[in-house]
Amino acid sequence: MKTLKYLFLSVLFISANTFAQEQEQPERKPGHTNNNKFKQLYDEFSTPNMFRTASGAPGPAYYQQQADYKMDIVIDDDNAKLSGYETITYTNNSPDPLNYLWVQLDQNMRAKDSETPLIEGGGVAQAQQAGRFASSYMTDGFDGGFKIEAVKDINGKDLPHLINNTMMRVELPKALLKGEKVSFSIKWWYNINDYVNMGGRSGYEFFPKDGNRNYIIAQFFPRMAVYNDVEGWQNSQFWGRDEFALPFGNYEVNITVPSDHILDATGRLVNRKEVFSKDMMKRYEEAKKSYDKPVLIVTQAEAEEAEKSRATGTKTWKFQAENVRDFGFATSRKYIWDMMAVKIGDKDVMAVSMYPKEGNPLWEEWSTYAVASTLKSYSRMTFDYPYHKAISVHAKNQGMEYPMICFNYGRPDENGNYSDRTKYGMISVIIHEVGHNYFPMIVNSDERQWTWMDEGLNTFVQYVAEQDFGEWYPAALSPGHDKYPSSRGPAANIVPYMGGDQDFIAPIMTKGLNTYQFGNNAYGKPGTALNILRETVMGRELFDYAFKEYSNRWMFKHPTPEDFFRTMEDASAFDLDWFWRGWFYTTDYVDMGVKEVKKYYVSSEPNEYAKMMAKRYGMELSDLPPLVYMVEEGSEEFKEEMKNGTLLENSTPLKEYVMDNFSEEERKTMKEPKYFYNVTFEKPGGLVMPIIVEYTYADGTSKTEKYPAQIWRLNDKEVSKAVASDKEIVKITVDPNLETADVDTSNNSWPKEVKQSDFDKFKDEVKD
Repeated sequence: MKTLKYLFLSVLFISANTFAQEQEQPERKPGHTNNNKFKQLYDEFSTPNMFRTASGAPGPAYYQQQADYKMDIVIDDDNAKLSGYETITYTNNSPDPLNYLWVQLDQNMRAKDSETPLIEGGGVAQAQQAGRFASSYMTDGFDGGFKIEAVKDINGKDLPHLINNTMMRVELPKALLKGEKVSFSIKWWYNINDYVNMGGRSGYEFFPKDGNRNYIIAQFFPRMAVYNDVEGWQNSQFWGRDEFALPFGNYEVNITVPSDHILDATGRLVNRKEVFSKDMMKRYEEAKKSYDKPVLIVTQAEAEEAEKSRATGTKTWKFQAENVRDFGFATSRKYIWDMMAVKIGDKDVMAVSMYPKEGNPLWEEWSTYAVASTLKSYSRMTFDYPYHKAISVHAKNQGMEYPMICFNYGRPDENGNYSDRTKYGMISVIIHEVGHNYFPMIVNSDERQWTWMDEGLNTFVQYVAEQDFGEWYPAALSPGHDKYPSSRGPAANIVPYMGGDQDFIAPIMTKGLNTYQFGNNAYGKPGTALNILRETVMGRELFDYAFKEYSNRWMFKHPTPEDFFRTMEDASAFDLDWFWRGWFYTTDYVDMGVKEVKKYYVSSEPNEYAKMMAKRYGMELSDLPPLVYMVEEGSEEFKEEMKNGTLLENSTPLKEYVMDNFSEEERKTMKEPKYFYNVTFEKPGGLVMPIIVEYTYADGTSKTEKYPAQIWRLNDKEVSKAVASDKEIVKITVDPNLETADVDTSNNSWPKEVKQSDFDKFKDEVKD
């Protein structure tokens, strides 16, 4: 009989385990496709190779091309015209022979025959700027785009070339083999656009009161496209939204402008003594030693004096830059100019701001501090900033980035007053655009294909940097703000988007040009996803190490999404395929909650489950071995005295086992929970996430438990957890601090919270 009891005991537990598995396993049907949320990403990933390894690192055969530029640029301020002559030296480091080269002509999106306006739908705009209206309906349009005057080889012979919208194919006299270089020249000019009224990422703003322009110049020269192991030539057309994939190289650039202009650009100014006055040189030397306060190189009084007249002569500013992927500059006679040194690693970097008087007092108060703070935060999260300066240029309605220089909005009214929104907007855009030096100016992803790899990663680090800024510069915080009010990053801020109309949401892994709600898709959602990954899923230590590893592996190289995903797992030992699949490859949303809570007590008497199993196997209850039974409160077997009894008092078998197997000293340290709960969590949403639960007890204390996302691996709809406690639980809250972007919190609490409707709130307000 004893043997029979033990046999029954084994059967009982095996049956119980089988029953649980049957409850948790999703239904399988013939021909069923594996849609498990924890399926590995092998179907989506390319096979690792000698160029890119399975770990996410560059492989032993990894290569990248190099494009070096020598340019002479002239700004005709009277006619708002830019002319240029460049010599490109292109090095083929690929194993492939190249019969032709592709050059980007991004200014051509503004050409009269541009197809860019033709791809946009929407019909008649109900409201638009006067300049755009006039250009669209009342004139022949702006005569923009590159005017290519010559494409020649190093000997001055014309090279055959074909222009296809924003791309130009240059035919080579013979195939360019691995390790070989070719040099050729391009001569061009174009009319600079009024970006304020006509749109664009660069151009000029005209100030009618003093008749001056502020030039922020980029995409101003024909630029080499990227050729790599993933796509070959990355020659996707530029339609105006997607940005740029560019190879690294060295630059020598001479820029000729009116002699009363102030100018700064990508690269090191190599003729500073020729273009600086003695006072400017003295102030510059002072700024190199100032680490706590910006030093004015050009004062507001000097800028205001300069804008009153127009010089007839010119001045050439000469710059050299090494290992950069692009070049930009800004020039105007209206600029105030300040600088401050910031210590990054073992070297000094100059934080620089250029702005007209229209930007003050806001810009002189916070721009350069924002630059310095950004360099410190991003360097901590990635690698030490490798360049010698970072420039923030004031530009109305702009937010655009290039190596070492960026253009940023944020302008007070004419009386110098500004709102919190204007202040925080300016600081945030400076942090974001200076941060782009890291992504994608150094970690050089393909912005035209994978917009989120620069905007999303940068938005994530921007959030970290904004919080640092608020901590390091509390004087910038307005009354009522104890920390920086970031608009992107916190999980709760992405809820309206993720819970929105699925017909107008696209996966993050979508080409930027083709996405709905571009800002949310490319910036907000990936930035929030990485913040959740850091704070809630992985923890800061694991995440920060892996993120820094990715940044260092791919600095000055061309990573793909797979390289990022693989590196984050490789450096952390954290399986994240479920996370990448859900957040990046689908438009699923998070919705988790408490479905049901049952309270149990320990008993020595057989419960309904034991009776069912005994009957199934043809046994009497008296034949059962001594077992510990769980009895649900309110069930037929439940007895009121169980609430008052101790664990050992309520279960004789348990008491006997403890007395027989533990010493008196061991028994003193044993826990004796009184309450047992079966908590069933539901997941109406499609996204898999950890379950963060706050248990609140009758004595007012609480405890937070985090169940890993893998708890959903066998059942995507609901899971149950047994919770033992020596104190009575009176409240259970899922995601108490809104860490997971849960789109519906109405099911997050037990007992269920009855929330007052907006109509009821209105009625109460009327009564009051």
